[in-house]
Amino acid sequence: MLRVLKSRFAFVLAVACSLFSWASSGLSGTNDWSAGFLVHEFPLTLAPGHRLEAAGPFYYKETKGTQHQIAVPPFFSRTWDPDLDSEEIDFLYPVFTLDRFGSEYRWQIGQLFSFAGGQTQSDDGTKRFTLFPIYFQQRSEKPEDNYTAFLPFYGTLKKRLSRDETHFIAFPLYVQSRKRDVVTSNYLYPIFHTRTGDGLTGWQVFPLYGTETKVLTWKTNNLDEAVAIGGAERRFYLWPFYIDEWSGLGTTNVYREQLFVPFFLRGSSPLRTSISYGWPIGLTVVDDKTGGYHEVGAPWPFIVFRTGNSNSITRVWPFVNVNRTPGRERITYGGPVFIHNSYTGDLVSWQRNRLAYFLYSDTTETNRTAGTVKRLTTLLPLFSTRQEHDGSSRVQVLALIDPFFGSNKSIERNYAPLYSLWRSEKNPKAGTASDSVLWNLYRQDTSPGSKKYSLLFGLFQYQSTPIGKRWRLFYIPFGSGRSSPEKQPVHP
Repeated sequence: MLRVLKSRFAFVLAVACSLFSWASSGLSGTNDWSAGFLVHEFPLTLAPGHRLEAAGPFYYKETKGTQHQIAVPPFFSRTWDPDLDSEEIDFLYPVFTLDRFGSEYRWQIGQLFSFAGGQTQSDDGTKRFTLFPIYFQQRSEKPEDNYTAFLPFYGTLKKRLSRDETHFIAFPLYVQSRKRDVVTSNYLYPIFHTRTGDGLTGWQVFPLYGTETKVLTWKTNNLDEAVAIGGAERRFYLWPFYIDEWSGLGTTNVYREQLFVPFFLRGSSPLRTSISYGWPIGLTVVDDKTGGYHEVGAPWPFIVFRTGNSNSITRVWPFVNVNRTPGRERITYGGPVFIHNSYTGDLVSWQRNRLAYFLYSDTTETNRTAGTVKRLTTLLPLFSTRQEHDGSSRVQVLALIDPFFGSNKSIERNYAPLYSLWRSEKNPKAGTASDSVLWNLYRQDTSPGSKKYSLLFGLFQYQSTPIGKRWRLFYIPFGSGRSSPEKQPVHP
């Protein structure tokens, strides 16, 4: 039985190789494969280069300029560029990823376990290793940048967790952190702490009582001018029920804010007054001279009306929410039913319209100087369309997870090929276009003066070029105009 199976497998393999050999001769005398779903090689439409696809969506190899790519979706993909000395590897993305540019690299497993290192701009040869949230390590040619942390036992972190430096022993028994000049020492975090800094002292027994005082200090700016840093006072009783804070002490704009939950929140300064009754949900009235607006909310934040020269809000949640500031706009109707965001700058304008968050999304980016437009439209799970600034475009049916990730390159490399039942690409500047249905079961490629069609694993092929028309039926060539290889048209 095993001998018979081996014999039949050898026969099938021989027939397949024969078909591939016929198909590889192509209609134009090139070495392109033309066997549809089985194996198909073709010139890229949107950029100079070639791509080979085999076994439907489960293997492809691509060359685009100096960039090379090989993938076995959804398991593995590798993209590298020798000229740029860069490399990207995905294995069961996002389980394992590697990104390298020159000597700098970062690889991670499950977005939790990671290594990073290489020569940075400071040329310090920094290398990092992370097993989040248990182990953190960094090694550098500068000993002062080295650290090791093994939670919850002992360690030091530098420039992590929004702190310049953090030390801990038997967390949460003892933690000391530093951010700029402010040092906070915690005991039984977050219950007891002391805090010191430039003109700053404070302590707390959370949540019973806490106090902090900072005196007026000065610093020198980039113009060697002395700039005042206002003082501050803060205290709380039974946090968060009563909080009293002062800021800007010693300056012309002293601001005081008092919170007494649930009765009121009151803040006042020469430039701003705000009062809320029944905080956090109740009546809120704000007058802001700096922002130039007046605001009334009742109950805040569900119903809010803000009027001003440069800042306005009309919100009756969940029915309507309109928020406008200089150059920006956000509008929602019915909560997530319709969402509009836009931005207008001197060089670029951008807007995005969505229905039910990811069900439908249309994003447009306009280069106001060149007058070009980039656009991405998705309808879950039916299709996605993309237009670039150079006028090239791509349509894909289906789009099962693309709408959730936008222009994520790893999703495009590892998953999109699996469910792209139809792909259509156009490059108006080069005059090229292509269509692929059911992973090249049917494929059409057009370029200036040339058209090529392939159907049913390449059993039917047709090509029209300036030197004639040729076609194949069951890999048997017909037609006229065959010429020597040096006269064959070159793929764009």
